[in-house]
Parts: sequence; C-alpha cells; structure tokens
Amino acid sequence: MSQETASPAPGAQETPGAADKDRPPAAAERPPLLRQVTESTALMGILAVLSALIVGSLLILIADPQVRTTAGYFFARPSDFLSAAGTSLSEAYAALLRGSLLDWRAATLHRAIRPLTETLTIATPLILAGLGMAVSFRAGLFNIGGQGQLILGAILGGYVGIAWGLPPILHLLVAMALAALGGLLWGGLAGVLRARTGASEVIVTIMLNSVAGYLLAQVLTLDAFIGEGNSNPKSIYMQGTAHYPRLLGESFRLHAGFVVALLAAAAVWWMMERSSLGFQFRATGLNANAARTAGMNVPLVTVLVMMVSGALCGLAATAPVLGTEQHLSLSVAGTIGFDAITVALLGRSTPLGTVLAGLLFGALRAGGTLMQAATGTPVDIVLVLQSTIVLFIAAPPLVRAIYRLPAQGSWRRQHENRIPATAAQEA
Repeated sequence: MSQETASPAPGAQETPGAADKDRPPAAAERPPLLRQVTESTALMGILAVLSALIVGSLLILIADPQVRTTAGYFFARPSDFLSAAGTSLSEAYAALLRGSLLDWRAATLHRAIRPLTETLTIATPLILAGLGMAVSFRAGLFNIGGQGQLILGAILGGYVGIAWGLPPILHLLVAMALAALGGLLWGGLAGVLRARTGASEVIVTIMLNSVAGYLLAQVLTLDAFIGEGNSNPKSIYMQGTAHYPRLLGESFRLHAGFVVALLAAAAVWWMMERSSLGFQFRATGLNANAARTAGMNVPLVTVLVMMVSGALCGLAATAPVLGTEQHLSLSVAGTIGFDAITVALLGRSTPLGTVLAGLLFGALRAGGTLMQAATGTPVDIVLVLQSTIVLFIAAPPLVRAIYRLPAQGSWRRQHENRIPATAAQEA
C-alpha cells in the first residue's frame, strides 16, 4: 500500500489557520496602514500639513468675533467680510511666526531670536522620541509606549542627577546613559512579550504607559527624590554637574540636548541605512516571513527593535529633566511620548524627516502662546492643527482623493505594463 503524502491535493482548500499554527508569534506581517504611511512620499506630508493649515484657518475665522459679525451681512457688503477674514488670518499667522522663528517687532536682538531658541528647545525631546518611534515603525512595530519609556528614563536619569555625586561631564553622561537604559528596559519588556507570547505591542505598550505613570507617582513620595519632610510630589533639583550646558548662555533655555538630538538622528540614519542590524530591522518590517527564510532571527530582531526604540525615548527624557525643568514632577513627560508618534509619521519614519517634523511641532508649540496673547486666537487651535495632521498622515487615500492624486505606485504599474506591450509590437 502506498503511503499518503501530507501535502494537500491540487485545488484542495486548507483549513483556515492550519498553516499558521507553527508560525512564531512575531512573524506577523507588517500592518498595511503602517506600510502606506512610512512609504508615502514627501508630497503627501506637505499636503497633509497644508490641509491641516486650511482647517486651522477656518477655525481661526470662526473664533474671530469680527469675522462672525461681518459674515452676518456678507451678501450686502462682502468686502467687509473679506477684509476682516484677511486681517484675522494675517495677524494670527504673523504672531505664530513671531513666536516661533523671529520676533521682528522686538526692541533688541536678544529678544528677537528668543522665539527660534524656544522652538529648538521644545523640539529637542520630540526629535529624540520621534526617532524612537521611527525605528519601530520602520521595523513594522507600533510602539505606542513612548510615554512610559520616557517616564522610566526620567526616573533613572533623575535619580542619578539627584543622588549621585560625580564630576561635571561624567555626571551628565552617566545620567544620560541611565535614562536611555530605563527606556531600553521598558521597551524591551514589551518586545519580549511580543516575541515570546505574540502579545500585541500596541496593547502592551499602552498598558505599560499607565504602569509607568503610577510608578512615577509612587517614586515622588520617596525621600530619596523629594527630600525628608516634603509631601509635595516634586523632586528636589538636579545637581548642577548633571545639567545640560546652555548653548547661548543662561538667558536662553536652549541647551546641549539639541546637539544630542542631532547626533542621535545621524546615528539612527547610519544604523538603519548602513549597518547589518538596520538591514534586519527594515527587512523584518517589510516581510517577516521572507526575513526568516533568509536566516534572520525575527523574534530577536523584534526585541532589539523595541529596545532601541525605548532607549531613544528614554534619552528624550533628559531634555526636560536635565535641560529645562531640571527636576521630576508628575507632568515631566507631558505629551511628548504621544506627540512623538505624530512626529515620526509626519517625517515618514526617516531621521531627516523626523528632525524636520520635530522642528515644525516645536514651532507650533512655541508660536501658539504668542498667537493667543497677541490676537486672542485660542491656543487649542495649535492642538487641532497637530491632530488634523495626524488624521491626514494616517489616511493617504483621503489626501489623494482631496487633491486628485493618482494612487500610490499607479504610474509605475502603468509604465511596467507598457513594457511588455511595446516589446510585443516590436517583435
């Protein structure tokens, strides 16, 4: 008697999920949405920002009482409405530029360039955390835990800055290293759970964000952080030897952390584009099954990706802890971890794009305050701009539909289809 083979007969249908039983949990394909976002062109990012500015402009007009008044008799005297709308938009965006780049109305050069330094200062942690998000996105992983990784980095780096007595340069370097280590461990934990159990990194990192927040609250009750006899949930200030040096003197907040962010961007570019480790990251993100067939250890790559991503987010914590705030508080992380996701998406998960996107968001934050003070425009419109950018970045088909752009890769497919036809005609 002939033995039956294990392979199914031609045309037979396999049981759903049967072929996936032996597949390791980390072998899941890269999410289509993430691939669309990271592979979108720079034009898509520009159009997303432009679309957000259009939405923001409409909100500015709605919030302006003079515009609303003139809109009531628009058909009688449309020139009043157009004049009021033009004045409202020009004043709002002029104030935004004055508060983020150059205040041309300032009396001194010192005050004129302060907005630019504030933009760079605010952008520093966004760039570092955005680079962490970009690494994970390029590898096909949704790291939503930047907030928790940043908090762990703040705790460890802050403890070194408070409790350890070291020489000036060494103290800063050790605090930076421990901050990166905190983020690395927190991100690595999510990576291990993803690689070993198949747990979704999205759910795990979101939950770890909450754990980190409660851990920070507990830490700020310890005498080692807040000092003896103090009940205020705010740590004592870091030792001066652990501070980032100010780049333009004590009158400006811009510190050496911005240089660290640029160096980190260069290092991430080299790692992703020139190293074998970065090649494994990118290959696993494009097709985990193909990477495994090529001999790559996909579970190990998953863990390493989350560790690198977490380390960069932990390093981002040094910007407020060792640079601007110089102490720990419950709001030390702010919304940096979540804003970094937008920065990485807008920057198409590339180092240069992430730096530029971080500068853009830093400018929006820095200029929003002056825009509200000078024109009465609600500062919440800046948040609306950021949220709208996320919406358009996460929906490339929507942007293509609005601006009547061809589908991604359609020109290439048409060109490739014309080649066989031309060859057949020549034959």
